[in-house]
Amino acid sequence: MKRILTVAGSDSGGGAGIQADLKAITVLGGYGLSVITALTAQNTVGVQAVHPVPIGFIEQQLDSVLSDIGADAAKTGMLATPEIVEVVADGLNRYNIEPLVVDPVMVAKSGDSLLSEAARKTLKTALLPLAAVVTPNLPEAAVLCGRPVKNLDDMREAARRIYDLGPDNVVIKGGHLEGRAVDLLFDGVSFETLEAPRLNQRNTHGTGCTFSAALATILAEGEQITEALQKAKKFITRAIAAGLDIGAGHGPTNPYAHIMVLQERESVLAELKKALGFLIQKQMGGMIPEVRSNLGYALPGALDYQEVAGFPGRISQVGNEVFAYREPAFGASRHIARVILAAMKHKPQLRAAMNIRYNLEILTACKKIGLHTASFDRNQEPKDVKEQEGSSLEWGTSAALEEMEELPDLVYDEGDVGKEPMIRILGKNPMEVVEKINRIKEALG
Repeated sequence: MKRILTVAGSDSGGGAGIQADLKAITVLGGYGLSVITALTAQNTVGVQAVHPVPIGFIEQQLDSVLSDIGADAAKTGMLATPEIVEVVADGLNRYNIEPLVVDPVMVAKSGDSLLSEAARKTLKTALLPLAAVVTPNLPEAAVLCGRPVKNLDDMREAARRIYDLGPDNVVIKGGHLEGRAVDLLFDGVSFETLEAPRLNQRNTHGTGCTFSAALATILAEGEQITEALQKAKKFITRAIAAGLDIGAGHGPTNPYAHIMVLQERESVLAELKKALGFLIQKQMGGMIPEVRSNLGYALPGALDYQEVAGFPGRISQVGNEVFAYREPAFGASRHIARVILAAMKHKPQLRAAMNIRYNLEILTACKKIGLHTASFDRNQEPKDVKEQEGSSLEWGTSAALEEMEELPDLVYDEGDVGKEPMIRILGKNPMEVVEKINRIKEALG
């Protein structure tokens, strides 16, 4: 088990800082050590007070931990003052701790400042030259390079300037960009971009802390920077997707989502089998469209179709009888998976869906029983989306849900040339989905 040292502030709300770091390190299989640089009175709304730890005590923490236990990697977060930056840099240098990930924490999610102007200058001169990688977001990159950073070209120029300050690698996080979340890696020679879907998730407190702690833990295992960065980005994307809705402000990311994915695979498959049994029992074959149906269920925080289970070969019918010829499996249906993954970006709790027959009678029944409906028009589909195989459902579902505040029960479209019109029932789990379909069937009489 690798020993990972985090040198950062304490977040009393548990969503960022030392607390977030130790959670990420633990679920990734590392042994977390800590040196606390500041105490904060903090919650999801903001930072109410900051109390820097005395310099001598920070130095004592470093000596206590590193002289006995040591560390296979370290990360730094909130350092607050130039004196703290200096003592931390000196301690990490004396004990030759590497690789070092520097997260240049400057401002909390709430907007509260966490690093003084003088400390920013010391960070550049004393700490960055020790870093294997530095991980600023766009505002932090702008401070470090001395110019605005608003797009990918700005990120490239900022990365060059920050690299000249001494780190081996620069990762500029693009979470503040419009559109997809693009991170940029610069190793002094070449650039590499890493993309992830942008999630409509307000619970992002601790994102930078969790990401840098994950990156340090993965680097400690001997991964090269590109592979480590890809794994850390997937880790934080999943943690954001499964963010915790607690408190009145920005709730925290959920590092435990990494474990939940491993734990819940069997229960996801079991829930699908149970829901299929309900479809069979209620003889809902009349709801199955000509192209047949699929019923899908995603793991918490699912990121791709391989993390969404469905029925290989789809669900068929003869009259009112329902048939599935194979057991549910992960990655079995890209079509229904795209609907679920798109829905989860807007409403993370919507992890299940099934497509059913479309006609005006069924749509009227849906509205009659009070289901919240959303729709999209395939004629409005952008040309580049239409030309990309498999993108229509993702675009359509996202377009339908984008402005919807309430939790939708279904998304429908009226079809296009070669595309059968379809209703897609959404729910938190498969049983909720099939029970809605049964209510529609009963309303039809």
